Amino acid sequence: MAESIIQRPLETELRTSYMDYAMSVIVGRALPDVRDGLKPVHRRILFAMHELGNTHDKPYKKSARVVGEVLGKYHPHGDSAIYDSLVRMAQSFSLSAPLVDGQGNFGSIDGDRAAAMRYTEVRLARIASEMLADLDKKTVAFSPNFDATLEEPTVLPSRLPNLLINGSSGIAVGMATNIPPHNLSEICDAVCAVIENKELDAMGLLGIVQGPDFPTGALILGKAGIADAYKTGRGSVRIRARTEIIDDRKDKTRKKIIVSEIPYQVNKAELIRKIAQLVKDKTIDGITDINDHSDRDGLHIEIALRRDANPEVVLNQLYSHSQLETTFGVINLALVDGKPQVMPLREMLDQFILHRRSIIRKRCEFDLDQSSERAHVLEGLKIAIADIDNVIRTIKAASNAQEARGQLMAKFGLSEKQSAAILEMKLSRLTALETSKIENEYSQLQSFIESLKKILADENEIFKIIADEMRELKAKYGFERRTEIIDYEGDIEDEDLIPNDPVAIIITKSDYVKRVNLSEYRAQKRGGKGIIGTETKEDDQIKDLLVANNHDYLLFFTEKGNVHWLKAYKIPLIGRYAMGKPIVNLIDIDGEGISAAIKVSAFTKDEFLVMATRNGIVKRSSLDEYSRPRRGGIRAITLRENDSLISVKKTDGKRQIILGSKKGMGIKFDENDIREIGRTGMGVIGMRLDGGDYVIDMALDVYPALLSVTENGYGKRTSLDEYRGQNRGGKGVINIKTEGRNGNVVSIMTVSDRHEVMLLSSGGKAIRLPVAGVSVIGRNTQGVRLMKLEPGEKIISVERIEAENGNGAEPAHGNTEGSDSLPAQGAVPEEGQGGETGSPAESSES
Repeated sequence: MAESIIQRPLETELRTSYMDYAMSVIVGRALPDVRDGLKPVHRRILFAMHELGNTHDKPYKKSARVVGEVLGKYHPHGDSAIYDSLVRMAQSFSLSAPLVDGQGNFGSIDGDRAAAMRYTEVRLARIASEMLADLDKKTVAFSPNFDATLEEPTVLPSRLPNLLINGSSGIAVGMATNIPPHNLSEICDAVCAVIENKELDAMGLLGIVQGPDFPTGALILGKAGIADAYKTGRGSVRIRARTEIIDDRKDKTRKKIIVSEIPYQVNKAELIRKIAQLVKDKTIDGITDINDHSDRDGLHIEIALRRDANPEVVLNQLYSHSQLETTFGVINLALVDGKPQVMPLREMLDQFILHRRSIIRKRCEFDLDQSSERAHVLEGLKIAIADIDNVIRTIKAASNAQEARGQLMAKFGLSEKQSAAILEMKLSRLTALETSKIENEYSQLQSFIESLKKILADENEIFKIIADEMRELKAKYGFERRTEIIDYEGDIEDEDLIPNDPVAIIITKSDYVKRVNLSEYRAQKRGGKGIIGTETKEDDQIKDLLVANNHDYLLFFTEKGNVHWLKAYKIPLIGRYAMGKPIVNLIDIDGEGISAAIKVSAFTKDEFLVMATRNGIVKRSSLDEYSRPRRGGIRAITLRENDSLISVKKTDGKRQIILGSKKGMGIKFDENDIREIGRTGMGVIGMRLDGGDYVIDMALDVYPALLSVTENGYGKRTSLDEYRGQNRGGKGVINIKTEGRNGNVVSIMTVSDRHEVMLLSSGGKAIRLPVAGVSVIGRNTQGVRLMKLEPGEKIISVERIEAENGNGAEPAHGNTEGSDSLPAQGAVPEEGQGGETGSPAESSES
């Protein structure tokens, strides 16, 4: 038989063959899948260990056993390739969350190779069970292995966002991937945030995912490269070793550089050899000795310096010439539907969420089928038990099992499965106890089936399950950040990366703080119930609310009279339902509670801070005196015994001060009655108080009316003209009635018709309402309902907001901050509350 020869151009043959090879490498070996973050070899290792029962709660197995299983069944590319991948999955300095629990020598950060596979033992790490959960519920597709004798999963269900947590690196043909590891807690929070806020972009995610979190710790210089990577999928991150300059214990005239953390993927032994070579070549001058004192407790390299050496100069030389500072080139390349794609952070999170949505839907469908089938069998058993004597006679009369099954189906209307189950039923199932168990099982199955149908009918239920899974993962496996991100000279400032949008800063009584986009609170009419303002931990309540822009400075004043600085954007940006972050993680307050917070755009000598204390003491100081922050804060006011700071306001030096007390008294006086005092001064008497009363808040005459709000959800506006000016130190006049329905005063502030106010309750609810809906009435009155509260619920915080459609009229009293004039009409008072809009006799003034 003559051989058939196919003639084709060499160029075409080379192109076709090379493309086939390239795609085989790209899809089959080098790149991870965006859904489970695994390359085929890693997926096959985990699946083989799962099939072997080599789980975290079982004894270790020899690595050679696992390698042989993978090699013989799923991955015929050589035992060394499999073992190297297995070793890396067990190294705590390679993965943030190792998927394999190894026993024996698995290599070191010095570049030492692992012991041979016959010496080491492995089992799946506990966290790996999250990658394999629900694999037996037909949640993922399976494909034939290399010889079509077995099947293997094309992807794992992967409850864990593994691609971002553990990262991945690989070189394919014409492309490469280099995805850094991240903090598990931050990624879980990011998944929840994306589910909660579909509009969240890369800049919003930067407030949640601070950046890569390498298992070796170290420092990341600046956020510019991180922002590029999260926005475009590509970026360059500079990593620097964590170092410290200390005195030599033996010779105080000498200095030492201590290296305690090194950049990711840097070989420690090679790093030390490189530094020694740099010293030998006189590239770096001033180093006399290098000693490695690292042990199982951590890394510790000591670099001894000459007496005349400048440690800062030597350190900068080390950063420039050695791997104490490296660059990690981020390339977020992964397979999406079998095709390589570079993705920003949001896209990677979206792909994971879509994968989990599919898994949960298929899991529910599988559980529904199994439960429905079991319920069907139980229904047959119930029919048989209800007429058991007749059933037994029918079975006894039949000549064989097949005839008995047919008779049962014909006489009792049973299906084939139900009839088979009855024939297999033991006589012990006829006892009263067993009968009751069947009834209970059937009832539970019906409830389970209804819950599954509810999930499958509403996609929001599926997203809720994904978010719950993320919170569970964070609670079980979450860990603190290892890599610190620091500001870097020459880097893009954070303000350049974050839009200067208005936000609500919410502080709780336990001093948890968070930043929420103001758009999440829509305006409502007064008297409504509001919406959930924030989630709080048990026994916590909201304490304060501040509306600021992202670029503003926030000055946090403690009850003991200290002040701390923080940029608004450095507070985590999260949704209304999240709890927030302890403020002690953001500023060093050392056990002090936050009593006041103000926003400052710039520190000038023309503006002042006016402070008021619980016992009626006031103080005025130049804003410029607070412009030089220190890590531990500075003194803002010196307090007398048994006193605490309750309010701080920023003024232009031309304001009237209004102090309001808990029992409804108020006093107005000129701020220039308070002489300017230095930052550490004590202040002077502003208001004298009756026994049991104390100052609750302070306001400025920036706007023409005073809004007073009480703890039971009532309030009113009163023209400032009704408060005659007094000298400081008096008792003032009645501001609002507090007896009866109102309760004690919570807040006072000056407002105009253009404003809105946001009220927060102790139950975590918030309402945003226009000031124009609040009546303008006299001082000695009760006011109208602003917010409907549940029994036991109280108003605990009020904040003024500039409405988006203000008319821009000039404020009262010549203020230049912008406001409109006092409206002619207010809101209608509640029915049955006569006297609120009349002209009651005012109390005598003390």
